This record gives sequence, structure tokens and C-alpha cells, in this order.
Amino acid sequence: MHENLYFTNRKVNSVCWASLNHLDSHVLLCLMGIAETPGCATLLPASLFVSSHPGDRPGMLCSFRIPGAWSCAWSLNIQANNCFSTGLSRRVLVTNVVTGHRQSFGTSSDVLAQQFAVLAPLLFNGCRSGEVFAIDLRCRNQGKDWKATRLFHDSAVTSVQILQEEQSLMASDMAGTIKLWDLRTTKCLRQYEGHVNEYAHLPLHVHEEEGIVVAVGQDCYTRIWSLHDGHLLRTIPSPHPTSKADIPSVAFSARLGGFRGAPGLLMAVQQDLYCFSY
Repeated sequence: MHENLYFTNRKVNSVCWASLNHLDSHVLLCLMGIAETPGCATLLPASLFVSSHPGDRPGMLCSFRIPGAWSCAWSLNIQANNCFSTGLSRRVLVTNVVTGHRQSFGTSSDVLAQQFAVLAPLLFNGCRSGEVFAIDLRCRNQGKDWKATRLFHDSAVTSVQILQEEQSLMASDMAGTIKLWDLRTTKCLRQYEGHVNEYAHLPLHVHEEEGIVVAVGQDCYTRIWSLHDGHLLRTIPSPHPTSKADIPSVAFSARLGGFRGAPGLLMAVQQDLYCFSY
């Protein structure tokens, strides 16, 4: 890993997997502009990080000038093939990496979280204003009625997760609220209590196969809830002295270590990596 680090020399505002050639073939980075250098979204081949021969490392695939992107998402929807989205200040930009064609949608607030649906031609967005809305990808630029769904939180939305059947969506915000929404009725189905957040951009992890929701709060505690009834299953304190500026990062796997692996939670804190059996 240490021999294959990629340095951008600029702040990375957002990063996600991109499936251009095949599933997770690339990494999409949103880089902040500095001095005379504009902000951009860059696609890097994932092989850059796994090649064992330095001479075989591919270069940057492509880069698109995009000012001040807060969030990004890659589309696996056939109606937005080879496209990615970036959430900007008061704007959403959908870009086709093959043709360079762009669609721009004006918003009333900064877009901090995004995810494409796979079955429906929709892009879901979470805003600093607390609004969660979906863009109908079949609409043209600035077309009418492109907001297909609208939900509202009382604080800035930092994470949106579409569940597998695409009939519900989970969102978390900067007030520590986590809600499961019914996309058909736009009603809140369930709320998950105990998450701690005051102002941080914290991710939310949903694992439907195991039926759990995982989030790390600003208090540096990792909490695991039951997806189906909202019950708090486990609270894990940070194993390392931490602060609000050094919040643990977690990832859950149903088969940690490979096909025959057991479920487990990985937690990274400063220079250490911990594994918790499920």
C-alpha cells in the first residue's frame, strides 16, 4: 500500500468508486482548486493502487474542470451510462465521461451527499438546507418538474443511502438524526436514536444483508442499529484516545477476509487498525 500511494497535492472533497470499464474499475476524486489551478473531478484507474510493477502504472484517465464540488456519485443506471454527478454550491452537474455532455440542475442549497438509483432513472441529493430531493435523469437542463421526490430534515444532510428495492431511503444529518424514509409516501418509517453529530460531515453505512446500520458519531463512538426495528444493538467506544478532529473511520463486511470470512467491523483510528468480530 505504501508503495502505491497517490498524492493529489490538493484537498480531496469527495471520493467514490467508478465503474467505467467494469465494476469498480476506477476511482472518482473531487479536488479543490488552489491559487490559479481550478477545481476538478478526476478519474483514476484503480489498477494504479494495486500494480506491483511501477513501470506498468497507468496515468490519469481524464479530468474535468468542476469548481467547488462537495460530493460525487457514479451512475450504474443504464439511462445515465458512463455518467457521474457532482454536488456543487447551489448546483448539481451530471457529466458523461465519454461524450463530455453535461446536464446542470440549479438548487437552493449546497449539495453535500448524492447517490444514483439503479432501477429508476433518479439521482438522490442531500442538501445543507436539510432537503433531500431526487432528480429525474430523463429531464433536460432546467426542465420543469425534475424534482421527482422531496423529503426534509431539520439540519444539513450529510449522507443518503438508497435501499435495495429502491422503495426507501436512509438519510443522516448534522443534528445526529438518522431517518428511514418511504419513497412512495414520502413519510418517515423509522428513526434511529443515539447518533451524535453537531456539525461534521459523517458517513452512514447500511448493510441490508445483515440488517444493520453503522455510524460513527462526533463523540467517537461507533453505534450499530437494527435496520428493521431501529433498536441500538451495540455501542463501541474508540480504542484510541480521539477528539472531534480525529473521528474513527469504519467499514463493515459480511465476509471479512474473503469468501469464507466471517462478518466483522474494521475500525481505523490514527495509525491503528482494529477488527471487531460480529
